[in-house]
Amino acid sequence: MTQKHIMYHIPICPYSQRLEILLALRGQSDAVEFRVVDITKPRDPELLAKTRGTTALPVLETPDGRILKESLVILRYLDEVLDGPALRRTDPVEHAIESMLITREGPFTMAGYLYVMNQDKARRDEHRDKLLSIYRDINDFLTHESPDGPYLFDDFGLAEAVFTPMFKRFWFLDYYEDFDLPDGKDYDRVRAWREACMAHPATDQVSKEEIVKLYYDYALGAGNGALVKGRSVSSFVFEPDWKTRPMPPKDKYAGSATDEELGLIA
Repeated sequence: MTQKHIMYHIPICPYSQRLEILLALRGQSDAVEFRVVDITKPRDPELLAKTRGTTALPVLETPDGRILKESLVILRYLDEVLDGPALRRTDPVEHAIESMLITREGPFTMAGYLYVMNQDKARRDEHRDKLLSIYRDINDFLTHESPDGPYLFDDFGLAEAVFTPMFKRFWFLDYYEDFDLPDGKDYDRVRAWREACMAHPATDQVSKEEIVKLYYDYALGAGNGALVKGRSVSSFVFEPDWKTRPMPPKDKYAGSATDEELGLIA
């Protein structure tokens, strides 16, 4: 039996950051023990036994030894069991409204990741247009439900905790695809929401430099620790530390830099 909650996670993972944000908001970062999983290596058999063979992270082990999966499930669970005011709205209608916004996160995340992993230069505009269409939909929702903002309600809440890690991961689109939201009323409200979310002090677990460096292989179409052809080291390795590595080349369509050029070999 464990003495406290244990989180098995990847430090750079956006789904893990949701949980770190919740803990930071509650001032209870020590309420959960974080155990790092290196996705560039085979999973520990002991962890696989706990998860019954699944490899998706994060995974939470409760103090009585139960295993919980899926970040939104874990987020809602911790929101209920930890001391402090709830992150979710307590009013049923308001909770329904924030849940309607949260349903947009899946397509939003998928569009962003497909965009950065795209290797066909001729399809760049297609991916950009898809992501922008989702931004416009979120903009319309926020304009209707919360025109004054900047948050959906009066403060940073459940919807913000869900979306903010994705906003920060999409720094890789700024870098590798020169993506930015266009000016104008179709994007002004969602831009203000995004900026307020990213500026909140409880969301500073990652930096743009870290995201750009570690997600370089995603920009080359190789996700979750997979190796890029011609390379022997994943950009997701823990050592050498990302702070010691040079910035990767911005042109993702020109082929991969070498392990040495990326500072992946000490």
